[in-house]
Amino acid sequence: MKKDIRAEQCSVTLTEMLKKGILLNTKRGDKFNSMVIGWGNIGTLWGKSVFTVYVRDSRFTKEMIDDTEWFTISCPLEKIDPLIQKVCGSKSGRDIDKVKEAGLTLEEPRTGTVPGIKEYPLTLECRIVYRQKQELDLIPGEVINRMYMPDETGFRDMHTMYIGEIKDAYIIE
Repeated sequence: MKKDIRAEQCSVTLTEMLKKGILLNTKRGDKFNSMVIGWGNIGTLWGKSVFTVYVRDSRFTKEMIDDTEWFTISCPLEKIDPLIQKVCGSKSGRDIDKVKEAGLTLEEPRTGTVPGIKEYPLTLECRIVYRQKQELDLIPGEVINRMYMPDETGFRDMHTMYIGEIKDAYIIE
């Protein structure tokens, strides 16, 4: 069962929980993946309610999201589940089945193609309306020095920004 909400109603909860880590979910074919995110925002763009996420180039999630037009955001209403955070925040979906390892219960989407997660019931179904790779020369130096230091080969693991129009918003009950 899903209880409808307006995206604007959940902005405070999403913003507060984002600081602790919420879930960005993707699905390609029958492969589902979920990743903890701490960067993002909910807002308005082009007269549409949107959620913006940032995904590093090296992440399995980026491969999946680039092949589809949809993602979901799953957010707990009260507290973070430590097992979900550990599995979805430190392991790659390339190597493991996160649904199994984290004990996730997938909920079929109503509008898009990517399930929500019952354990993190606040759900936004988003369709990508814009994406852009970060440009290093436009990022402030102090941010580059803190977040994008090159590895021993000179590689900087940058982000791509994805803006998803919120097509559906609900609480999984």
